[in-house]
Amino acid sequence: MAQVIAGELSAAGIRFGIVAGRFNSFMTEHLVAGAVDTIVRHGGNSDHISIMYVPGSFEIPLACRKLAQSGTVDAIVTVGAVIRGSTSHYELVCGQLARGISQVALDEGLPVTFGVVTAENIEQAIERSGSKAGNKGSEAAIAAIEMVNLFKEMKKVK
Repeated sequence: MAQVIAGELSAAGIRFGIVAGRFNSFMTEHLVAGAVDTIVRHGGNSDHISIMYVPGSFEIPLACRKLAQSGTVDAIVTVGAVIRGSTSHYELVCGQLARGISQVALDEGLPVTFGVVTAENIEQAIERSGSKAGNKGSEAAIAAIEMVNLFKEMKKVK
């Protein structure tokens, strides 16, 4: 029979970093609150959450790398909001953001989850920041909790 390895949804004892882009802060604050609430509701300690603000979403990957290298967190949750405008700026920011976050996770061997809202318009962004389409910060926190616990379970496998 196949061995199944899965991470539990308990945040007890896990140290989290949240890296948040301040640009579009009226949405980002809801994403940060959603991530913190989710961590605490799953048994995490709010004293074990560090929140780092950066100017915008483009700066998130570098802050994640520095935070990961500090050794002070077990997982990083990223949050921010990028809304399409009338120029190609959206594609450039979103592409580099996703690539950078992924690269930090791979290079540092640390769960770095993507809770950045990427939306076509402000209505979509609001919906994904705690309205009818959920809260991407909360979803990213859940993924971080599960990944940390998955890695713990992997260490137990022989």
